[in-house]
Amino acid sequence: MAVDPDHVLRSAAALLTRKSTATMDEVAKAAGISRATLHRHFAGRDALVRALESLGIEECQAALDAARLDEGTASEAVRRLVGAVEPVAGLLAFLYTENQLFEGEGQNAGWARIDDRISALFRRGQLDGEFRIDLTPAWLTEALYGLMASGAWLVHSGKGAPKDFQHMIVELLLGGAVRREES
Repeated sequence: MAVDPDHVLRSAAALLTRKSTATMDEVAKAAGISRATLHRHFAGRDALVRALESLGIEECQAALDAARLDEGTASEAVRRLVGAVEPVAGLLAFLYTENQLFEGEGQNAGWARIDDRISALFRRGQLDGEFRIDLTPAWLTEALYGLMASGAWLVHSGKGAPKDFQHMIVELLLGGAVRREES
């Protein structure tokens, strides 16, 4: 029986999103294959995580494209971006915590391209007078990643409703937590 590597990766992503400490045995079981078969495709956890990284970058770049970041206001583009990332937010949350992906010279250039695109969106919003200028685009980009990761974990834990994912993230990022007086 031929093993579909995409199925294995997506099964691993679904499991590791819920249980980041899952063993290779658990990953194999989730994919419906033996541990030996899993190891024929991925020599170990590091190889699996690197393959998941490639999938995450691919999915994130597709979400950036789908969000049409150059259209409309920067705030509208942020809303579209969060909505487009939502289906893969769990995978991105898992990858966000995998420190080995972001250390040393072996860092995948795909992350830098993603950072650059999102930072450019925040910079555009600042230049257009939409976003605060006292927070750097890099800071806003990292804040967005953190909120999306936290939102994914909240939804996966059952503490948050999936329908609130986009609204809660965008409102907190763009509006902050300070209660405003209604006029």
